[in-house]
Amino acid sequence: MSNFDIDSDLIRELAALLEETGLGEIEIQEADRRIRIARPAVAAQAMTAAPAATAPATPVPVAVAEEPLDSHPGALTSPMVGTAYLAPEPGAPAFVDVGQSVRRGQTVMVVEAMKTFNEIPAPRDGTVTRILAENAAPVEFGEVLMIIE
Repeated sequence: MSNFDIDSDLIRELAALLEETGLGEIEIQEADRRIRIARPAVAAQAMTAAPAATAPATPVPVAVAEEPLDSHPGALTSPMVGTAYLAPEPGAPAFVDVGQSVRRGQTVMVVEAMKTFNEIPAPRDGTVTRILAENAAPVEFGEVLMIIE
């Protein structure tokens, strides 16, 4: 253990980043050092406490449904880890709704990462048939956010 110096400032920064983004864990590796910061599952559930009645039931169907949706030709996946927002600001109407026609390049949601709001464009013309991301919920890289057919 004597060769391993703990960088408490880095650990504090990573812990703050978990808090800001709502992520469950962060892991970084540099040469032969690896640091993993994780929040207990209880804390992650508390972050999404608004729809408390549906929160426990949501992960099971989503996990089962995501596997086949990954290969769906209309799957729009998250290009990054962050927090998905379905509207431009709190109280504003959603960018899109199920059943709405969209054009290629039209913003359908934003993903906030590192305090930067990244517009997520529709990859093609079509109709939104499913919205899988929840507003203000954490999303992972490659996670299916919506289906546009």
